[in-house]
Amino acid sequence: MTDAELREILSRVRTIAVLGFSAKPDRPSHGVAAFLQARGYRVIPVNPGLAGQVALGETIYPDLVAIPSDIAIDMVDVFRAPEAVPDIVAQMLTHRPEAGVLWLQLGVIHAEAAERARAAGKLVVMDRCPKIEIARLGM
Repeated sequence: MTDAELREILSRVRTIAVLGFSAKPDRPSHGVAAFLQARGYRVIPVNPGLAGQVALGETIYPDLVAIPSDIAIDMVDVFRAPEAVPDIVAQMLTHRPEAGVLWLQLGVIHAEAAERARAAGKLVVMDRCPKIEIARLGM
């Protein structure tokens, strides 16, 4: 993915579902979610163990399916183990077709699931962090 493509994605996206969100402020998923929210993105936290709680002013949902349909998701940002990615892509394609971007965090690599998302017309960013990219790109 080129810098221009990353810049375009990060400029266009407004609402981001953060899968694997942690309520612990010292965890990377919490820090990235808070950073993105401070930059003006709406962040929807997703974690089945925290479902129903509120974090960063938003309800935490157990999965993509549970997020109300009136919340349009632009990007799915994944802080989960690579083996969870195929199921996440399946949920995204079936239940969140409006989500145009699958973003897999640092260390989250699953080529087959990424290809399935791309074949369905989704943009895929793999093994990168939006917080790092925003800072690197000077956005």
